[in-house]
Amino acid sequence: MKIISTAFPEVLIIEPAVFGDTRGFFFESFNQKNFAQATGLDVNFVQDNHSRSAKGVLRGLHYQVVQPQGKLVRVVRGAVFDVAVDIRKSSATFGRWTGVELTEDNYRQLWVPPGFAHGFYVLSESADFLYKTTDYYAPHFERCLAWNDPDLAIEWPIGGALPVVSSKDMSAPAFADAEVFP
Repeated sequence: MKIISTAFPEVLIIEPAVFGDTRGFFFESFNQKNFAQATGLDVNFVQDNHSRSAKGVLRGLHYQVVQPQGKLVRVVRGAVFDVAVDIRKSSATFGRWTGVELTEDNYRQLWVPPGFAHGFYVLSESADFLYKTTDYYAPHFERCLAWNDPDLAIEWPIGGALPVVSSKDMSAPAFADAEVFP
């Protein structure tokens, strides 16, 4: 497994070793011992999630203010532009974002630690998105940030089109008004 740094030392791109031949491919998508050794992180995943979204769908930017979730995310079909936003007020990178393309062909995974909002935009006709979380989903603690907040200035690869967003994401507050971490 190869670990690639991002704009944040806590957010990591993980490239697994993929073994392929004319029959197809094989890779270990998660191994607790190898993950801990490669990243230095001792995390315990408690929930696996799978979402399927059509082209042009934007999900996010989501986080939980209580029971914050670390997320290990990947795409098993299609392609997305995945984003993490630092929402820790005490951080030197508060309000900054990083993005990476995750595809079924590059096998990359992104570690999004607690304290970051997360979202993605679907680039392919559809995408199957899998993620492991370090805490359980708690809808009453879930919060959103406006995906198009000018203070965040996320460079979503939408090409001038309006993404398809849920009503919850459509009414998400501006970053300046959002509940964030200390």
